[in-house]
Amino acid sequence: MADGKERLQLTRALASRHIFMLSLGGVIGTGLFMGSGVTINQGGPAGAVLAYLVAGVLMYLVMVCLGELSVQMPVSGSFQAHATRFIGPATGFMIGWVYWMSWASTVGLEFTAAGMLMTRWFPEVPVWLWSGFFVVVLFSLNALATRAFGEAEYWFAGIKVAAILVFIVVGGLVIFGGIELKSGAPAPMFSNLDGERLFPNGLSAVFAVMMTVVYAFQGCEIMGVAAGETERPEKSIPRAVRNVVFRVLIFYVLAIVVLSAIIPWQQAGLMESPFVQVFDMVGIPYAADLMNFVILTAILSVGNSGLYASTRILWAMSRTGMAPRGLSKLSARGVPLYALLITLCFALLSLLTSVVAADTLFMVLMAVSGMSGTVTWIVIAYAQYRFRREYMASGGTVAELKYAAPLFPLVPLACIAVCCSLFVFLALDPTQRPSLYWGFGFIAACYLAYYVVRRRQPQGLGDPALGRAG
Repeated sequence: MADGKERLQLTRALASRHIFMLSLGGVIGTGLFMGSGVTINQGGPAGAVLAYLVAGVLMYLVMVCLGELSVQMPVSGSFQAHATRFIGPATGFMIGWVYWMSWASTVGLEFTAAGMLMTRWFPEVPVWLWSGFFVVVLFSLNALATRAFGEAEYWFAGIKVAAILVFIVVGGLVIFGGIELKSGAPAPMFSNLDGERLFPNGLSAVFAVMMTVVYAFQGCEIMGVAAGETERPEKSIPRAVRNVVFRVLIFYVLAIVVLSAIIPWQQAGLMESPFVQVFDMVGIPYAADLMNFVILTAILSVGNSGLYASTRILWAMSRTGMAPRGLSKLSARGVPLYALLITLCFALLSLLTSVVAADTLFMVLMAVSGMSGTVTWIVIAYAQYRFRREYMASGGTVAELKYAAPLFPLVPLACIAVCCSLFVFLALDPTQRPSLYWGFGFIAACYLAYYVVRRRQPQGLGDPALGRAG
């Protein structure tokens, strides 16, 4: 493995517990706390559960593919380096810039969202001031040291997990009458989950909400980005893959069942977070404030991990000439500070486009962000497919792999097929087609840009050896 140079520069400061919580926290965010209500409302109780189960299985397929690649090649470039090495430098260039731009744009939005949540407690303080405060906080966590990022994300994820567990316990007691509703109504049991209420809008509604649900699971691939700074990736990565998927499915499915049993599907998530609705129905004091804090934590977690992932991807690309090579410099603490600063600046600029160019640049950024996760998953699966074929052709055996995705080639091919089907669903929805056009247009532009840039660099881009190192 050609990552000796990287080991001398990057600090492998992330322990197994960091990787586990980073993987777990990466898929537990606003998609659950805020988006689950809309999913129940549109897909119905059973439709929502089915959609989350399908998305969870898809996430598993992605994680086992990424797990095999990350254990064999634990580099900070992760799937960008894997794509460069096993698919081709043009695809590595494309997915690197798409992923970086997507996360950098998302981070910018998280700053505003966090600032808006703070106005609930401090209405006299302007949103921009709070947003600026959180910019400084997340920049500091990422600039100080990798360990600081890992610890912050560990506790962010812990708060989210604790909130879900408390909700499931309280909700379960409400369903069976252990806790009375504030209105004095009898225990709902499962009266909201019978007959036509399971699929009130038909099975077609399940497909309509699939993209929203899949978006909630995107973030699991950050595990691979962190592999290059993990103490023992050959042990941490397989453990994360084995444990995270099961726990995430349990958390999501149980939470959706509890929400659906207590809140009629017609009322779910129409005005506020469905979690707040349940706590309010029980009469828990300061329920809205408690959930506001949890959602704020989820937003900061997304911003923190997104800033980390996009910075590492940009740094990795700079080492292979796919981004300005000056961005490959590290601080004394082993942090790619220049890449971090550029990413943060782009995040703030993307936020500005939401005000000054909402119908043009901002629309493109959001279209790319919406598609990037699914495109990334396709690239991960295809890179693993190509890696395994090359590995076996060179005389390697599955038994020699430190971690092997099961059921090859079914797993990567199934992952690619399901992800591609999501684009078909988008194309069938007239309201979503513009996002599809913008997203694929940007992908095509990235491929074109690669060949333009390559002509200006005779030594070539994305050398396989450099890809493995970064």
